[in-house]
Amino acid sequence: MGVNNRVSKTDLLSLLKLYTVHLFNMLAYILYTALSGLAIVPFFLYWKNPYFLHDLRYAVTGIQIGIHLHKFTKKKPFYSMLDRFLDKVAKEPHKKFILFEESSYTYKEADQESNRVASALSSVLKPGDTAAVFVGNEPLFVWLWLGLAKLGCTAALLNNNIRSKSLLHCFSCCDAKVLLASPDLREAVKEVLPSLKQQGVRVFILGEGIESDGMEFLSDKIRQASDQPPSPQLRADVNPKSPALYIYTSGTTGLPKAAVINHEKMWMASFFQSLAGVRSDDVIYIYLPLYHSSGFLMGLCGSIEKGNTVVLKRKFSASSFWNDCRKYNITVIQYIGEIMRYLCNTPQRDDDKNHKVRLAMGNGIRSDTWAEFLQRFGNICICECYGATEGNVGFVNYVGKIGAIGRENYFHKLGCPYALIRYDTEKEEPVRDSRGFCIEVPRGETGLLVSKIGARTPFSGYAKNKQQTEKKKLKDVFVKGDSYFNSGDLLRIDHQGFIYFQDRIGDTFRWKGENVATTEIADHLLMLESIEEVNVYGVKVPGHEGRIGMAAMTLKENMDFDGQAVYKHVKSYLPSYARPRFIRIQNSLQVTGTYKQLKVKLAEEGFNPEVIQDRLLFLEDCQGYIPMTQQIFNSIEDGKIKL
Repeated sequence: MGVNNRVSKTDLLSLLKLYTVHLFNMLAYILYTALSGLAIVPFFLYWKNPYFLHDLRYAVTGIQIGIHLHKFTKKKPFYSMLDRFLDKVAKEPHKKFILFEESSYTYKEADQESNRVASALSSVLKPGDTAAVFVGNEPLFVWLWLGLAKLGCTAALLNNNIRSKSLLHCFSCCDAKVLLASPDLREAVKEVLPSLKQQGVRVFILGEGIESDGMEFLSDKIRQASDQPPSPQLRADVNPKSPALYIYTSGTTGLPKAAVINHEKMWMASFFQSLAGVRSDDVIYIYLPLYHSSGFLMGLCGSIEKGNTVVLKRKFSASSFWNDCRKYNITVIQYIGEIMRYLCNTPQRDDDKNHKVRLAMGNGIRSDTWAEFLQRFGNICICECYGATEGNVGFVNYVGKIGAIGRENYFHKLGCPYALIRYDTEKEEPVRDSRGFCIEVPRGETGLLVSKIGARTPFSGYAKNKQQTEKKKLKDVFVKGDSYFNSGDLLRIDHQGFIYFQDRIGDTFRWKGENVATTEIADHLLMLESIEEVNVYGVKVPGHEGRIGMAAMTLKENMDFDGQAVYKHVKSYLPSYARPRFIRIQNSLQVTGTYKQLKVKLAEEGFNPEVIQDRLLFLEDCQGYIPMTQQIFNSIEDGKIKL
């Protein structure tokens, strides 16, 4: 019988089924292998970079912010911070917006109050005009800004501590047509009133009274004005590049400069709260001055962007700080400069950790204070950042690494190109190579932060001050024709990508051929139990190159200066060239309104006991710190004492 070579249908189906099962098993194996490999990826990435998830989360948030910013700036008509506020009014009119002392205002009430301001000023100002706001921290400050924005006007936020020459200078910077001043600043206004009148400035006191001396009173007019919204057509010409504010630098080295804050930059600064992890249900404590970028842009505007509640305080008070946090159920606080140290220096209490604060955001906290603050006041997430009012780059320490001001992120650097370049502190200029280009420092070394000026990272500069604007630009940095913003700050990036502030280029001084960082010396001196605050700077000495170290300090209550103990401490921790040769004991250190220490005046006063009434001490080799006498001063001047 012959063999049938044809395959039956049953056999064919069996083969097909077998093949299908084999194929399925093979695909399952491939998928299992792939998934197993993918499962290992996170462990590999974590091994290579323990902060991978933090970096990824920050990058995603940054991309989302970029999308929002693009949408807002391209929208027709332009979608400004005022529009964001009006959206919040429409969506949550009865939500608390500002809590101030015993008063509270909803978003709707704030809208109505600012409408009255706009109505009262509508006959005085026209779209595009600038009005100077000379008011402290109170709700009226917010109503004035919103009212001016509704009229299509720009607000110049004056530091309410400035007087006479500085006050007049701030007017000349921004061409303000109107001055809006609170009643408690009336005397300061009277000092400069004749000059303001010569410039054609109308002066309004935000109080009640009979018009006199050329000053008009505005409170009655605001109270009687309509609370209906002015026409949106008044701000139809506002665009992302239009000036929204003038915010003044602190003037630590001269007269204040008016940094131009356009609407795009206002948006960018407000997004810091999103990067820090602030939520719409948070209650934020703003005691920093509203005339400054931290309090106004990152605090107030950030809160409008998120739609949360603001607790507004006239000024910082260490003694009432935590009581306020408990009273208002505050969940987010801001800080700057030495604020956190002031809080740590208050007497300890049993209820130090009894509060709802979960997040602190700001800049300028020292490493030792950071650790002490967390230990004493509980598990509060501290989000340290870095930036300048007029700058075009900023950093955020989104990991919470103690001591760091930020962290490098690939996507951030892609959008905001920056570099740390070698800087000669003696010549006070960047070091350039044989081709004339700047030299980028390697990881771990200190360098001057510069950031590229471009379409995505513009530098608007200072109003009516081309010289200072150009001074902040560095040309031909890496290629011919490029332009970078000179931050004036010396930073260091470690091998893990964390960024650390080292010093200001004007504060770092050179002695005995070595660069001396004032912040480093201050950190070491503050380790001493008796010292409350310290300000380190360099002073000139006749017959010597460079500057030698000097420290002004205040002592803790009921404690005295121990010259031998301080000498042993600086000898143990600091090289000889970095040890302060002179010490000045003061009752209080001079600071700006935003707690920046003033060094220039101290450096100019030097160490002459005939000129300085404060207690002075001199570091005598092998003896420690001894009283500074006129004889010692004369011997230094004559060259008999070698330093």
